[in-house]
Amino acid sequence: MRILNRSEKLALALPILAAAGIMFFSQKAQAQHLETVPYVDLEKYAGEWFEIASFPQSFQRGCTCTKATYSANEDGTINVENTCNLPDKGTTKTATAKAFVEEGSGNAKLKVQFFWPFKGKYWIIDLADDYSYAVVGHPNRKYLWILSRTPVMNEEVYQKLVASVTEKGFDPSKLEKTIQCD
Repeated sequence: MRILNRSEKLALALPILAAAGIMFFSQKAQAQHLETVPYVDLEKYAGEWFEIASFPQSFQRGCTCTKATYSANEDGTINVENTCNLPDKGTTKTATAKAFVEEGSGNAKLKVQFFWPFKGKYWIIDLADDYSYAVVGHPNRKYLWILSRTPVMNEEVYQKLVASVTEKGFDPSKLEKTIQCD
């Protein structure tokens, strides 16, 4: 049996590495595809939204009565104010951010920046015609929020949204309902 020299090994390894790279990046691209709604009227979207359910995140640990308020800034960005109660501490937690609309997305893809230079993807993947509910996700399927204009959502509507996000590749077992204030 002949032992291959270094350049022969490299010549054999390159096509295998290239094929593996193509497979990896094509799977990654498929996993990252997430369809958004075609258009969001930002004036109608503005205002207060109550979190009905979400994938738990460390930055929301211990939160109840979670809501977000969106308003237009003069520079074309969107002001985001998230609040929640921390019952264990008897306090309210507030986080403010600025959202930027991704050009060509019909206002359905936003990049939210809580602190510079980091921006997170905030994609609106479902939206009621009357803007009574919205579903926001991230293409990596690790972030998901079901939002409503009211602190309580009709169970039939909620189940319809859970079925929809499941079809979009989100794991419904990770969803946790949010305790809302009356």
